Parts: sequence; C-alpha cells; structure tokens
Amino acid sequence: MEKNMSEVRNVIIIGSGPAGYTAGLYAGRAMLNPLMFAGYMSGGQLMLTSDIENFPGYPNGIGGPEMMTELREQAERFGLEVQDRNVDSVDTSERPFKVEVEGETFLTHSIIVCTGAESIWLNAPGEEAQKGRGISTCATCDGAFFRDEEVIVIGGGDSACEEATFLTRFASKVTLIHRRDVFKASTIMYERAANHDKIEIRTFRQVKEWLSDEKGLTGAVLENTQDGTTETINATGAFIAIGHTPITGFLDGQVETDENGYIVNKEYTMTSVPGIFAAGDVVDTRYKQAITAAGMGCSAAIDVEKWLEENVH
Repeated sequence: MEKNMSEVRNVIIIGSGPAGYTAGLYAGRAMLNPLMFAGYMSGGQLMLTSDIENFPGYPNGIGGPEMMTELREQAERFGLEVQDRNVDSVDTSERPFKVEVEGETFLTHSIIVCTGAESIWLNAPGEEAQKGRGISTCATCDGAFFRDEEVIVIGGGDSACEEATFLTRFASKVTLIHRRDVFKASTIMYERAANHDKIEIRTFRQVKEWLSDEKGLTGAVLENTQDGTTETINATGAFIAIGHTPITGFLDGQVETDENGYIVNKEYTMTSVPGIFAAGDVVDTRYKQAITAAGMGCSAAIDVEKWLEENVH
C-alpha cells in the first residue's frame, strides 16, 4: 500500500457542501493548511438544486452548483487543498488518525466529518430526469417555486406531514400520498395536515411512474397498493419525504451515532472521539438547511483550532 505518512496534517475535512467548504474556509484562514476529500460527488445535495433563494447574500437567488463552486473557490483562496476523491475508511484508534483514500494513507491530528445525508429517493421511472426540475426532497428549499400550483408529497412520517402543511403557503392544492393507511407521523402533525382544507390525503397509493413534458414535471401514475389499479394525478411539483440516510459507513462505528446513524456531537462540534468533529447534515436531524450547515462548519473549524492549540501544538 502506498503511504503518504511523512506529513501529519493539522486537519482533514471529509465531505464538501456548505459545511465542508465553510470549515475549509475558516481552517484555511487560521493557517491550519487543511486538506479536504470532497468525494467524487463534491458539493453535496445542493448540486441537485436548481435555484437557492434562502441563502443570505443572494438577493436574486443562485443555482446550487454555482453556489457550491463559489464556496469552494473562496475556501481554496485561503489555503484549502481539495481532492475530489472518496475516503474509504479511517482509523481513530490512535493519534495521529489514519485516513485511507484509494490505497493511500494520510495522517492527521484532527478530522472534520461533513459527509452529509443522502435523501432517500423512490427511483421510479422518469425520476432522474426531473430531480431539481420538479421533484425535490426539500419543501423549505423549493416550495416557493410552486405558487398557485398543484403539488404532491410522498411519505407517512412527521417530515411528510410537515412538508405538506408548509407547502399550503404556496400551492393551490397538496396531495399527500402514502402506501399504507397507518402513518408514522405524530398525532399532532398528522391532524394538522388532515384537517387542512388545501391538503388531500390519499392512502394505499405509490408512485409507479413520473410524467413530464419539455417544460418539466406534469404529474404521476399512481398504483393502488391493494389491488394494483392505476390512476394519473396532475402535479407540477413533487416532494419526496421518506427520509434521509447519513453518510457514515466509512467510519465503521468508531464514533457514536444515534439510532438512525446520525453522528452525535458530545462537546460543541466534537464527537465521542476527541479530535474528531462533525458538522452539517451528518449531524443535523432538525434543520437540514444550507445556512445552518455552513454555520456548523464554521463552528467545527473554530473548535478544531482551539483543540489543536490545547492538545497538539
């Protein structure tokens, strides 16, 4: 195995997106010479978002990929070294920590994990082409684009009911689709959705196929989960709210996570392993916004700087 073990880095950032790039910006300005492994899909979930209107500083909005490019360029300007490669594993059993990347071993005094969480998609036919164009996984991010239009929400938990209720601020009608008639959502969240005059709840339904034309999404073919019959529903927007999967497999259980796999921070942004920090959607089960991820990335970099001063330098 090829080794890269002559140099011990101050900090390696794993993952990119708003949390990673902001951590890189702050760590770079602190002269920590940070190294980032951004992954082959660098930029995070916002690479699938066509327009971002709720990030401060962009009064006319900005495309997701464009904003990620600008965040990266800003961090690199202050010394962040970025490699678009995936981390295979880390060894936290001793310091300096080992980070394995495609047969190379990198040593580091500290790590900031910013790998985020992947939205769970339906993967129904026609879905890939409409991601970010009509099909979304974030009503808070994209709901305002569907003012006075008909939209659908898929899911049966708190997130689905909350997103359906939120979308009534903009959409003329919201249809909540669930493959069963039993909802995981809390009673208060379900009743809030069920009692709203703009929301129609359709149970025992699942999306069999997405429909679209040259302008974008036009609707979906729904399948009855009981008898297999199908019907068509019109919608220009769809929001999939069936959960997220935090990207933590490469850690192999070496830091504490909750029952859903999200990293649990113990002291500010530090995990259960001293010297390992985490920020953004790999930690955040509540807000899941670009601005909160960026804020956590800032916090993590400041925490790393203080920790290095006290424990290494």
